[in-house]
Amino acid sequence: MKQQPFPTDFIAYLGSSTLVGIKGGVERETFLNIWMVEVAGRVFARSWTKSNRSWFTAFLEEGVGQIQYGQHVLNVRGEQVSDTDLNLQVDQAYKAKYTQEHNLPYVAGITQPEYHTYTMEFIFDNQSI
Repeated sequence: MKQQPFPTDFIAYLGSSTLVGIKGGVERETFLNIWMVEVAGRVFARSWTKSNRSWFTAFLEEGVGQIQYGQHVLNVRGEQVSDTDLNLQVDQAYKAKYTQEHNLPYVAGITQPEYHTYTMEFIFDNQSI
């Protein structure tokens, strides 16, 4: 099955916004603003806190969730990323996007190899929820 591309207005929003709303699973009612990056039309995020009860673990357990940008909501599936080369590309995307002085310590942290295990790819799927 061919992956459905994300809407172009979402990719544009992602390129110009440092925070994007995420909601993992089907039970959660509110969106959490997180960092999200794009690599070659694919969309990724990492769990900063590595918490046992988070948007990340909800995607691991249920496989689905939603992304909010502006007034729009997209249904997505989430897949944990294990590919080393892809994780290195995600590292570079974080470093290129989050260049604001106040974000630099967080970028240095979230691009460490230990965070590769906490990388999620989002796949646009309006039929998933």
